Amino acid sequence: MSIRRTIENNDEAGIRPSKTYQSFVAAAGGHRELNFIEKDVRNYITREVRNVSEQEDAKEFGKYFLRMKEKNPNFFFELELEEDQSIKLAFWADARSRAAFEYFGDVISFDTTYNTNRYNLVCGSFVGVNHHGQSTLLGCSLMKNEEIESFKWLFQCWLRCMGGNAPKGFLTDQCASMKRALEACMPTTVHRWCIWHIMKKIPSKLNGYKGHANIEQEMSHVVWNSHSKDSFDRNWNDFLLNFGLADNKWLSDLYEDRHIWVPIYLDHHFWAGMRSTQRSESMHSFFNKYITRNSSLIQFVK
Repeated sequence: MSIRRTIENNDEAGIRPSKTYQSFVAAAGGHRELNFIEKDVRNYITREVRNVSEQEDAKEFGKYFLRMKEKNPNFFFELELEEDQSIKLAFWADARSRAAFEYFGDVISFDTTYNTNRYNLVCGSFVGVNHHGQSTLLGCSLMKNEEIESFKWLFQCWLRCMGGNAPKGFLTDQCASMKRALEACMPTTVHRWCIWHIMKKIPSKLNGYKGHANIEQEMSHVVWNSHSKDSFDRNWNDFLLNFGLADNKWLSDLYEDRHIWVPIYLDHHFWAGMRSTQRSESMHSFFNKYITRNSSLIQFVK
């Protein structure tokens, strides 16, 4: 029983099965002293620890949140379940995140590019910047889909958790559903798209054109070096004419939305030094140290 318990605890803490096995070998004084091999440890994890059903897992997930709230009444969570009792939407923030928001809630980076788990739930994290320029986590979410209604549910939930105070600035990746939900839930907040994501798409969107390396270079120049809104408009139109791109739909859509991604339209607002959702992504790489796609919900939330 004690070996099983250790395997379960180590798995939950993100310790690799090989390391767990080595610790048993060291404690026993050699491989020969053990009546099982490393493969048995792996099999036990797959069979016993991870083989829970989605419904059981969701139930444990909810119970864990209730226990957290009993420990600290300032722990906040909301869940919405599907008819089969699996998770549709979940949001949670601990007391520390809620306290941090009061000081560091001016600008938020929110990102859902992290798909963590075996149920294909999308994980979103709300991240702020503290007075040392470090990222600080201000809430986490899991969503079955990325539709407007799901984002509305989530943003309203997050605002309730944070005392109804909308941030001044909100950074996201380029997502139409998110944009619509933000307009509805936080009309006074300045919304900004992550410029890095947009610039990263240029090669794949424009590589069908002759001289696409020059196109990329010129587009970057126009975006970063226009010193007024008027000069950006002029430079952009010249750029389209010079390269014969006037009928490119991707570029004309980007131009329509220029006020939420082009620096000259946004940099007069306070952004705590952020122009991209990189902070949310670094939070995701932090999660990656502890969990894999096979992790259960309960392992993930712990």
